[in-house]
Order: sequence, then C-alpha cells, then structure tokens
Amino acid sequence: MAQPSLLTPQGRPDYANPATWLCRPDLTDNRCKVDLDATVIAPSGAMSIEKFAAAKAPKIDCFFVYPTVSKDPGWQSDLTPDDMEWDDIRIQFARFGKVCRQFAPMYRQGTLTALRYPSGGPKPVGERPAPGVGGYNDVVDAWNWYLAHENKGRGVVLIGHSQGAAMVERLIAQEIDGKPVQKQLVSAVILGSAVMVPPGQDVGGTFKSIRLCHADDQVGCVITYASFRDRVPPPESSRFGRARDGLQAACTNPANLKGGSGAPESYFLTKGFLNGSGGDAQPPWTRPARPISTPFVKTPGLVSTQCVTKGEFTYLAVHVNPNPKGHRTDELGGQILRHTGVDASWGLHLIDVDHSMGTLNRVVASQGAAYERGVAAR
Repeated sequence: MAQPSLLTPQGRPDYANPATWLCRPDLTDNRCKVDLDATVIAPSGAMSIEKFAAAKAPKIDCFFVYPTVSKDPGWQSDLTPDDMEWDDIRIQFARFGKVCRQFAPMYRQGTLTALRYPSGGPKPVGERPAPGVGGYNDVVDAWNWYLAHENKGRGVVLIGHSQGAAMVERLIAQEIDGKPVQKQLVSAVILGSAVMVPPGQDVGGTFKSIRLCHADDQVGCVITYASFRDRVPPPESSRFGRARDGLQAACTNPANLKGGSGAPESYFLTKGFLNGSGGDAQPPWTRPARPISTPFVKTPGLVSTQCVTKGEFTYLAVHVNPNPKGHRTDELGGQILRHTGVDASWGLHLIDVDHSMGTLNRVVASQGAAYERGVAAR
C-alpha cells in the first residue's frame, strides 16, 4: 500500500505533497509534459508531422480523474504511480494542455486485478479495503485541496473516464451541483460511464441543475457518452448505455453537440491501447505498412460519430469511413480482448477519448472562452 510519507496522520493522501499528483503546474516531474507529436495520415496515405504546443498562460483549469489502469496486485492501488498511470495521462489528458492548466491527482482506485478477477483473473492479494478508505474519498480530498490552494476563483473543467468518470460524476452530484462552486464549472467531460436523464430531457436524473451540452460555447454543462462500433451495438450484457429506473443514459456527440452525425478530430496511439486490454492489435495505419516515428497518429475523416438509441440502450456509434482507393487503413481497433476473443460488452471503451480527443480540446477551448466572456461581463 501507500508509502507512509504520502499519507496524513489520519491515513488520507497528503495532497500538499507533490508526489500525490501526476500533473500539477509546479511539478518538476509533470506527467502532462510529454511528447504528443502526431503523424497526420490523410486518406490517400500521405503523411506529415503535427507538432504539439501547450498553451503558455491558459485562463481555465482542468481536473482529471483517470480510469482503471493500476496493475497493483491488491483490491486497491497504492499511491505510487507506475507506467500504467503515466501512460493513461499521456493518452487521455496531457493533450488538454492546449487549453488549460492541468491537475491530475493519484487516488487509491479499484485495480485491474480486482476488475479482472470475476472474469477468471487471479484473486487480488490481501483483504478488501474498509468502506471509506481510498477511492472516492481520495478524489474529494484532492478536489478540496485544489480548491483551497490552486483554484483562486478560476473556471474549471472536470474530466473523467470509466472508473474516473464515475468518481467525477459523484463529485459533481455531491460537491458541486447546486452549490456556490457550480458557477466556476466551465464544463464536465464524463466518458465511458452513465449520466442518466429523463427520456427526452437534458437534466433531472444524475444532476439536479447541470444540463447536457448542446453547443460548443455552452458553459456549466456536461459532455458524456459511451462508444460502440456502429456495426456492433451494445449486447444484452453491455456494461454501458442501458436505461434504468425510468431514466435514459445520456449521449452528447462532441463532434455535433446540436445532434446528428459529426466527424471528430481523432488522436490514436500509434501502437497499443489504454491499459493493455486491447493488446497491440491495431491494424497497420497505412497500406502497405510504413514506419511512424511519433507516439500518436491523427486520421482526418477516418471515423464519424452519432448518438443512437436502440431499445433500452443509448450510445455513441462510431463508424469507420472506408476509402478503398487510398492507402490508409480502413480498420480500427479498440475492443477489449479476452482469452476467449472480443468482449463486446465493453464496446470501444478503450478509445472513448482517443476518437474525439482533438474535438474535445476544441470544444473545451470554446467553452473556456465563453466562460471568460461571462466573467468579464459580471
């Protein structure tokens, strides 16, 4: 478990200690400061390099809670990061440095070991943590430390995926919705989880007063979805998108928040996927395969996205646009692989962020600018 020096005498993470953060502006080892250059691959197969440049003095902040990535052997992770946490920051959060100051705390999350145990993986070592230890309570402590020491009245975007999305959703519902700090909420990006709303409505389920986003310059709202390949919709066993208790899973398409289809700006890992669950089975990006020197690829026009409701499921359908005459791939990985094959119940969970990363940056930048105009007008 965690090193004692990272905990307060009460056994809670000491978020004044820089070692409890993956990203914070003052860190000497800031995991958001990584190589994010991308090879842009046109449909023809032509390639060029796009250099990444972070914003020099962003006006808003981003607070990120990462998904299930820890391979620690127990039920709950410690507070010592390794390649899994570092890689997730690189994939899902570092690029938001184009638009905001970045804060990403460590927290004692439920591990991949615990997640995989019911599916035939090894049993986690040790005892389950006592209720109230780690998890959400760590996230609340990090948030409160950030508000007390770093926020200084700035607008903030909350971002989370999967387990991290569930944490952000709960944080907003319990600590922000209807409270004075809500006025500082630029937006929330809650992906690979389920924000619930009454059918046909955009507020009133998970959140009492925080609405779904319907425009790029709308502030104080939520972007949320779970991704499935359009030709492989959610199966009955799906973990995401299911209606319950008279409420519907919300879906907002960042590539077209007004509704309908859109073409997102995607940034995919050149090789591999989030937390290793998808293997290295991404098809070659070009036909024939050519060497790519950057850690990311950008694929204009490769995918389109649209929110879809089928039966009791609402989700973001991801369509791959083929170009038989070109030399870029017409295939896309991103599904979770088990020893028995593809696990369709997870959809395209591993690339929930990747397929719309550039678009999410653009929307957050627009929302941040709108927020700042509102502040200036007060």
